[in-house]
Amino acid sequence: MNVKAKRSKPYIGLPMEGGAARRYAAIRGSGNQLEMYRRQAAELTGGLADGARILEVAPGPGYLAIELARAGRFEVTGLDISRTLVEIATEHARSADVGVDFRLGDAAAMPFDAASFDLIVTQAAFKNFAHPAEALQEFFRVLTPGGTAVIQDMQHGATNADIAAEVQAMALGPSARVTTRVILLWLRRRAYSRERFERLVADSPFHTGEIRLAGIEIEVRLSR
Repeated sequence: MNVKAKRSKPYIGLPMEGGAARRYAAIRGSGNQLEMYRRQAAELTGGLADGARILEVAPGPGYLAIELARAGRFEVTGLDISRTLVEIATEHARSADVGVDFRLGDAAAMPFDAASFDLIVTQAAFKNFAHPAEALQEFFRVLTPGGTAVIQDMQHGATNADIAAEVQAMALGPSARVTTRVILLWLRRRAYSRERFERLVADSPFHTGEIRLAGIEIEVRLSR
């Protein structure tokens, strides 16, 4: 009974639903961030064969997933725990005339068959997973042999100056800039360090991976 209660909430923090989800979507789609998603999509898919299947875990408003799918070369799926964000992302994809299959679901119990995806991407979300070890097990399960998982998130060692520089680069309006800086300072408390990720990956089916730190970001690449 207690174990069930603990596992009933798959995320850390408040639910991203309703007005909170819509405000988050507006911030993530403002300033120069859409151009950033285009660059990231090109970087993430470099060398990926046409027809590859991509899963974005926790795509939020869907901006990156849409850019991943825009060229029409890949089959893109998004999985998010927020019903509101799934609805928002689906509408964004429809408006962009891009085909992305956004679904409601938990990263620690994915509704996909084994070996379903060639690439898994998750951005700014892993620190919010209530069951990170189970999520990594699921990443491994649904990846094809030779597939790659890329986790990009905030790092625990990010300095106040790093955060200020990151927010400045977003080219947000004054109000959004203040809000985003406060949110990042708060999220840093539960962000992962390199050492924490190394321990988590070592205990996962991946066993090892490549970890890179840059500014406020940590990137972990795992191969099946």
